[in-house]
Amino acid sequence: MADHVDRILTQWHSEKPDLDVSPMAVIGRLNRAAIAVESRLADTFARHALDSASFDVLATLLRSGAPYRITPVELARDAMISTSAVAQRLNKLETRGLVRRAANPNDGRGTLVTLTDSGLELIEAALPDHLETEHAIIAALSVDEQSNLAALLQRIHDAASSS
Repeated sequence: MADHVDRILTQWHSEKPDLDVSPMAVIGRLNRAAIAVESRLADTFARHALDSASFDVLATLLRSGAPYRITPVELARDAMISTSAVAQRLNKLETRGLVRRAANPNDGRGTLVTLTDSGLELIEAALPDHLETEHAIIAALSVDEQSNLAALLQRIHDAASSS
């Protein structure tokens, strides 16, 4: 069954038959899939009054293990975001009482970010729903296909990152 990407490829083949537009099939579908996935996940996060950025911070703190406390630098590294993005996210979450910042006793200039009881309760409630959504999204693929796709996406990421 032809989709939007197929129509675009047909148009390019007609307009520019001398160009190899085959990468557009992969990149176009990858972009469309990412948008669809983000939309589904956003709906799940919204049910918990979260967005993806807030979920990422809370989930990073949760997976860091008790006492759910790390430095902003560690948070940036583990959540794969910039330190300026961490500051913005922490301000928002701290205002909501989901995290707290305190002086780092091991580093006089540093701070530690800690998941509050409210933050822990929220992420503990949101995580199973998030995983259920992710399972539903990838359910169209067999376990082997999921593994293969994950490996292929890693190869695309590595190739795109090395340029």
